[in-house]
Amino acid sequence: MQRKWRLRRREDFARTYRGGKSFANGQFVVYWSRQPKAEPFRLGISASKKIGNAVVRNRMRRVVKEIVRHHVEKIVNHTDFILIVRAGAVGKSSKELERSVLHVLRKAGLLKSR
Repeated sequence: MQRKWRLRRREDFARTYRGGKSFANGQFVVYWSRQPKAEPFRLGISASKKIGNAVVRNRMRRVVKEIVRHHVEKIVNHTDFILIVRAGAVGKSSKELERSVLHVLRKAGLLKSR
């Protein structure tokens, strides 16, 4: 995933949590807010210690980044969003995780219409 697509600063995370909207399913929670400076979008991923040790958390982050990278052209521009990994996502196959990520993004209105 390209560096310009990453949400890294604490202030950006806080603004998205505080002023954004959210949607969740069994595996992921997404918080998002519109940001004019986010071109095309910026993504932050949060995986807490509740889902497992560092190996599990980093694997989940890598899988989610790869899923988003494959669907860059479908995601709405000028948006900051944070994907929070829930414990239900651990142990799922990549295909199931991809379906779940796309589902939560579609419900949040973050995917472009065809």
